[in-house]
Amino acid sequence: MKQLNTDINTSKSAWNKDVKVEENGYYWLHEPVITKGGELPTDKPIIIELFCGCGGTSLGFEMAGYEVVLGCDIHTPSIKTFQKNHPNATTIIGDVKKVNAKDVKNILGDRSLDVLIGGVPCQGFSLNNRKRHMQDDRNFMYKEFLRFVEILQPKSVVLENVSGMKSAGSFVTDIEKELGEAGQMKVKSKLLYAPNYGVPQKRSRLIFVGTKNSDFDFNSIQKTHGLEASEPYVTIKEAIGDLPTLKSKETKTKYTSKPFSTYQKLMRRNAPKILTNHTAPNHPIDTINRIKNTAQGQAMYPRFKQRIRLAWNDLSPTQVSGGIRPQFQLGHPKDNRGLSIRERCRIQSFPDDFEVLGGTVQARVQTGNAVPPLLAKAVALAIKKHL
Repeated sequence: MKQLNTDINTSKSAWNKDVKVEENGYYWLHEPVITKGGELPTDKPIIIELFCGCGGTSLGFEMAGYEVVLGCDIHTPSIKTFQKNHPNATTIIGDVKKVNAKDVKNILGDRSLDVLIGGVPCQGFSLNNRKRHMQDDRNFMYKEFLRFVEILQPKSVVLENVSGMKSAGSFVTDIEKELGEAGQMKVKSKLLYAPNYGVPQKRSRLIFVGTKNSDFDFNSIQKTHGLEASEPYVTIKEAIGDLPTLKSKETKTKYTSKPFSTYQKLMRRNAPKILTNHTAPNHPIDTINRIKNTAQGQAMYPRFKQRIRLAWNDLSPTQVSGGIRPQFQLGHPKDNRGLSIRERCRIQSFPDDFEVLGGTVQARVQTGNAVPPLLAKAVALAIKKHL
């Protein structure tokens, strides 16, 4: 009974703003480690991504014809995933506060940097965070990004965060001002809605773009889907309906049907012979029955309205990371189970040749924190005009 009371008190403190935020046990808290990549390309614009996570933004820029030359993050599984999918890039694992910006500049040699990207920690601003507050230490990590801007002086910068930052005091105007001064550039920001760029998920990201010598026009980011484009939004069925059906704990490594939507064909364009990351969560029978008795589009748990069973003919809600806890967020529309990591990747617009490493819980962290590559691609194509 004593142990039970301890567990209850711990559970209650999880939402208490006075209790320090839990850290992911996979954070690299030692001195940063640099793993050197290949030679810098001579025929492509180059990018560096700080707070890179698994590399969603980098992948989007690569889709647009750039090459990522360095990624830095504190989360060990994220760096392993980044290395797996960007094998030519140099990586730095460690707290960015401990990374010397001049060491990064030395890696570039005499090459100028085209774009510096940063996905600064967003949990302190997230509307899904019950411990959201403005003095969260993570809210000020953008100042570390400024330090690299001052040293590297890139031609352009892209800084992204969650939509909740717009309602967080003066953070947006402060960042625009400070980033502009650090990079000697003009900086603007705007909320971008991911479905407008082909992502099957109701996800908005606040994007800051800075360019030297000219004003960036957010209207130059071409919308490909929605009311202002020629294509309708991509539905869940169009996104994951071709992936093999699964039972709880089951794994399948081969496709069992052909793609039947444009989006599926895009995701499977360079698909490997072995389908990766397609394993169903291991659910107890009570959870299976709960999903089974939940209609598409409805919440599976009364207290957690964001944990829904997806609907075939709708978009997914914003996919979250799940932090360090093992629970799943979204139920499959047809199978009585949570989503596989491959299905989470599809909903974020990661193609099937992108493999996520680190196990199910940490893979949820990576996919939930990532910027959808197709959204990043649209931004990257617009920035190219300024380079």
